[in-house]
Amino acid sequence: MSAATGVLVLENGLEFPGTLFGAPVSAESIRAAQKAGNRIKDRGYGEVVFNTSLTGYQEILTDPSYYGQIVCMTNPHIGNTGINSEDPESPHPWCGGFVIFEKSELASNWRSEDSLESYMLKHEIPGLHGIDTRALTRQLRTTGVIRGVILPMEERHLAKELLAELPSFEGRDLIGEVTTREPYIWKEFASKHSKTAFEELKATEPKFKVIAMDFGVKWNLLRGLEHFGCAVEVVPANMSAEAILAKKPDGIFLSNGPGDPSAAPYAAETVRRLVGQVPLFGVCMGHQILALAMGAKTYKLKFGHRGGNQPVIDHDTGRVEISSHNHGYAVEADGLPSALEITHISLNDKTVEGLRVKGAKAFSVQYHPEACPGPHDSVILFERFVKLMEG
Repeated sequence: MSAATGVLVLENGLEFPGTLFGAPVSAESIRAAQKAGNRIKDRGYGEVVFNTSLTGYQEILTDPSYYGQIVCMTNPHIGNTGINSEDPESPHPWCGGFVIFEKSELASNWRSEDSLESYMLKHEIPGLHGIDTRALTRQLRTTGVIRGVILPMEERHLAKELLAELPSFEGRDLIGEVTTREPYIWKEFASKHSKTAFEELKATEPKFKVIAMDFGVKWNLLRGLEHFGCAVEVVPANMSAEAILAKKPDGIFLSNGPGDPSAAPYAAETVRRLVGQVPLFGVCMGHQILALAMGAKTYKLKFGHRGGNQPVIDHDTGRVEISSHNHGYAVEADGLPSALEITHISLNDKTVEGLRVKGAKAFSVQYHPEACPGPHDSVILFERFVKLMEG
């Protein structure tokens, strides 16, 4: 157990001291990760963001949408439920660092198989605990998302130099860095890699063949599709529309993912060619890619939406859903192409949360209908996708 003092240094020079935990980190290790050419190269470095979820830190760590980010949890007590083999959203964590106020030394849960610190050490994720996460969150809300590095206290003087060397995230194609390299059948993949608590879902007879474009997909989105009767094949984000249609799908799912959607124009071009061919359902990054494909624009939010307590209203039903979000970009409402219709709006800041393509069986939402670890207000969206395929 490390007791070394560390610090999170932001690009604007502000410092947030704490105690290092998880994987060791140094200026040398951050530079080495960048030069190694590995698939995951941002360790101890990233855009600093905050998440307001009360539970689900394991899902957050393993969500590919957090690639390139250091995540600050606003909930002050983290680690008390441990780590298990049922809840990951991908094979390994993706975030660049994890910042919390209080690290629980005791994991008390009947499903716990490992501690948070051991898990982070195993997967080379550096962290800081004991920092003033409330002050950090207020800073991010005031100034917006900003780059930062986690360093031992004795190396704090290297932060400015290090940040000047490290790449910007603006215009960086993070989708291309996290997407699968080869297509795979979800059920076959899950039987080898993805233990799930919902064993009864495996008995569901598939009625539809769905191709999932992997922009950084969460496993529970694939489980959700499977639960509603879909046999899912996951394909790389750069697969052509012609190759996807050659697989003769009943529907196409556009997944979540990290970064700036406009940095992956190939994905929008593919989706543009798919609209109107078969039913489409987009989530989070998939929502933004569908919007770009139809001629809309996206923009970067000041500090994004990340957490499981975001209120959204569905214009079709008038129903308010408490939803799970993780995104730093949004679709511009002003100048929206006539082919798109807004279906959902955030009640916090009025951002576009849902779209429908007029005259085509295609729709999307900015939030996560699988909502693991919760809430589950939005699971009905899977049913809407299935009805489009039935129709």
